[in-house]
Amino acid sequence: MPTNLYGPGDNFHPENSHVLPALLRRFHTAAREGAAGPAGGSGRIPGFCRAPGQPIPHPGRRSVSVALPLSVPTRDAGGMTMMPDNPTEFSQQVAQILRRLQPELTIDSIREDELVIAGRRLDLINLFRIVSHDPQRGVEIVEHYLEQLFAGDLMYVNAMSFDIARPRIMPRIQPESIFESLSRRLVAHTPFVNGAVVVYVLDLPQMTVSITTEQLVQWGVNIEELEDIARENLDLYAPEMDVQLVESREGGTAAILAEQDGYDAARLLLGKLYHRLAPSLGGDFLVAIPARDMFVALSREPAEFVQRIQDRVRQDYERLPYPITDQLFYVTRDGVAGTGESKAA
Repeated sequence: MPTNLYGPGDNFHPENSHVLPALLRRFHTAAREGAAGPAGGSGRIPGFCRAPGQPIPHPGRRSVSVALPLSVPTRDAGGMTMMPDNPTEFSQQVAQILRRLQPELTIDSIREDELVIAGRRLDLINLFRIVSHDPQRGVEIVEHYLEQLFAGDLMYVNAMSFDIARPRIMPRIQPESIFESLSRRLVAHTPFVNGAVVVYVLDLPQMTVSITTEQLVQWGVNIEELEDIARENLDLYAPEMDVQLVESREGGTAAILAEQDGYDAARLLLGKLYHRLAPSLGGDFLVAIPARDMFVALSREPAEFVQRIQDRVRQDYERLPYPITDQLFYVTRDGVAGTGESKAA
């Protein structure tokens, strides 16, 4: 029996009753004896451990709240308990839940991996992964996530000092098409190649949030300094690259990186990338990042091997969530170059 219940038939014994009957008995005894009432002490009753703010309900109400979680999962307003496993539908459902929880917020756009809320980009990748590990509680997890997020985290982001923000600044490679829903003028970014851009985010425990040009002004930092910081943090984020080398039937070599931490594609920006992979790939090499969570480096020969990988990259670009580009990148000792025009994601 939960020790914070009260109601008819309670046990009011002074030594072995539960918390509220014990308090009621003390107040009753104090009133009968003309005292001011029980006061002082540690605030604890032997045998009872209660967190601050925990409610003390009547059993007529408590019986419902005890029974429901045992048999019926939390539901949203539409009666759903599970979130969609398709990224686009997932984002749409998150937006619907957010509108219910925070009707005063303006959702500017909905993409398969993010929401744009009042001009700020909210990445949904981590939330999607969290829900995928416990799909039966999907709606409950999303509701809790959003409640915690908008209870204070976004306010914290807006007021974050540069000293606190600096170690959390990370780069993300995105397709140019993100500016169909985001203002190019407001988002801190640098141009890249193959129809892509590098955007900069604050990597927080519960979310990643895009850095705005307004924040750069507040911090007194320019875009070149921001890029240097983001690349340094990326180098430190995973100092050891766990790369799987695969020899193809045509004689080519592929190096596959799959950390699944949201920064696989961004590792194309690593300063040590060439020196780490060139010895295994025969010098200058190619890289495919068809989606955010995919990175494949490959030797430039033989041609039939490269063509086969290129065909597969185009397929992955079309089918994987969070697409970036279907084109290959050319990596040399001097940097990264593009190889052609990319489709818009």
